Amino acid sequence: MKKAEQDHLPVMGVGPVCVGIMIAFTVTGITLIKYDMLAGGNIYNTMLASSFIIAGTLCIAGGITLWYTAVFGTRIDSKIKSNQLATGGVYAFVRNPIYSAFLFICTGALLVCRNWYVLILPPLFWLYLTVFMKLTEEKWLAERFGDEYAAYYKEVNRFIPWKKPMFDTKKK
Repeated sequence: MKKAEQDHLPVMGVGPVCVGIMIAFTVTGITLIKYDMLAGGNIYNTMLASSFIIAGTLCIAGGITLWYTAVFGTRIDSKIKSNQLATGGVYAFVRNPIYSAFLFICTGALLVCRNWYVLILPPLFWLYLTVFMKLTEEKWLAERFGDEYAAYYKEVNRFIPWKKPMFDTKKK
């Protein structure tokens, strides 16, 4: 076997950097709220505040479930080590479920804080992850798996779990 065929993405990938930055900004936002540095954005309306808490809790629970399913249900580490493209299980619905999970968890934590100002962070996280994935893992996967990855890329969304054909209005 050629050396290039033996190489594979590191099991951790670029994940610790991506996730670490999101967590750092989330913790910073929460800290700023806790010390009333963003008090102007606080939500005091009971009904709206309750909605934020419920939505945040659901995001956190969904993120934890997604992470657990991606890591333990799919056994992604063995797929990476054996140079297989993971397209089954949760990977059939989202290409980057581990990053998605942390996106949901961080968004949920910010929602629970009930402050309008920190809600700028989730779209920035999404943008940051999108650019980072395109420049790193997606580029590598496209080179490694070619047409197989191209077909998968077209069918499955990057971060929001859904299969694109579900929304295709054209009849086949």
